[in-house]
Amino acid sequence: MPPAAGDREARREDVSQAVWQVLADKGFGGLTLRAVAAAMGVSTGLLMHYFPTKRALVGHALDLLERRTAARPRREAPAGLAALRAALLDILPLGPADVARNRVWVSSWDLALADDDLGAGQAARYARLRSALRAHLETARDLGELPPAADPERLAASAVAFTHGLVVQALFDPGRFTDDIQTALLDDFLASIAV
Repeated sequence: MPPAAGDREARREDVSQAVWQVLADKGFGGLTLRAVAAAMGVSTGLLMHYFPTKRALVGHALDLLERRTAARPRREAPAGLAALRAALLDILPLGPADVARNRVWVSSWDLALADDDLGAGQAARYARLRSALRAHLETARDLGELPPAADPERLAASAVAFTHGLVVQALFDPGRFTDDIQTALLDDFLASIAV
């Protein structure tokens, strides 16, 4: 008898958590059905009952990670550059959970570059992020916090590029890019675009 729908979805979430654990620890090079099964303490046969291919497993895990990332508590700030700062701080690896989440996301880029569907999903995530940041930048321009000729679309792309570059550096050299240093660099970036 097949598992109940709720049980099946709960098991798929358990599998996704195991995928994230493997990705955070070993990256995509270490992501195998066997490694995920070992992290769960189950057989690869049971794992394949829920996800018949590695691609299906990873796709589900990344979709769930995106939903959880979007649903997590966020910093609150008034509109404009303060709201942009809060949104960018929410991206940076400023604590253990943020480090783990960012390690999974950065690890996923390799596979997304090699898989058209995953690549399209990642491109769509970036488009949504730029759109959300653009709204803060438009408000900042309207409030006079940015020059009147500022291009929110271009600044949003710059903010994402800066922030994700900082994420990568912090993941590879956490001793140098401490929480305080990341925050100070972000503040320098924001000061460079402000009036």
